[in-house]
Order: sequence, then structure tokens, then C-alpha cells
Amino acid sequence: MHRITISLPEELAAVVSDQADREGTSVSEVVRRAVVLAFGAGDRSPALPFAGLGRSGQRTTARDAESILAKEWAVDRHR
Repeated sequence: MHRITISLPEELAAVVSDQADREGTSVSEVVRRAVVLAFGAGDRSPALPFAGLGRSGQRTTARDAESILAKEWAVDRHR
């Protein structure tokens, strides 16, 4: 592994350190993941920040999509 030294403003260093504490990992690991996410590099694929964004909590949403949309569009037409 290649070692790089960076300087961070106090506020940003505190954010990174707090995140490492919450995750029970090192500051280096938090920074490595941030670099991978920012640049899409490294041996991990970047996370998809929008994955699960529209999660409804229901198991049949995809199957029932047409009827759900029809109901919602009917409500919008009456506005």
C-alpha cells in the first residue's frame, strides 16, 4: 500500500475521525472509501448513492406498479 500524507482543515478532520469512530474503523479506511466514491477508482466499485431511494417497504410494488400509477394519476387529474 502506498502512504500519502494530506492536510485537512480541523472541521473536516473531525468529521472524518467521528465517522471512523462510528464505524469502528481507521481514519485511513474512511478516507480510502471516500476517494473510491469520489473518483470511482480502487479495488472497490463505487456505491450507488441513489440505490434504494424509492424503496417503498412493500414487496409487491414492482408487480403492482401499473395499478399504483393509475390510482395516483387519477388523483392528480382531479386537482
